[in-house]
Amino acid sequence: MWKEENNKLSRSFEFKDFSEAFAFMTRVAFLAESQQHHPNWSNEYNKVHVELTTHDKGNTVTEKDLDLAQAIDRLI
Repeated sequence: MWKEENNKLSRSFEFKDFSEAFAFMTRVAFLAESQQHHPNWSNEYNKVHVELTTHDKGNTVTEKDLDLAQAIDRLI
């Protein structure tokens, strides 16, 4: 579930292993590139943490963030 806090949408994902986490990140990267909206994220072994905010709108949550979050959810 996405959480909105401090002008960011954030969510953590957990996978079976590093390979699954990395594959997920690769799929998200293609989505982000197609939407020209890129996440702040981190990966630690089988966990991926994603934060979305729109930098050119003063680091606030916008429709672009909500759209990318929905697209990411469809990958799971």
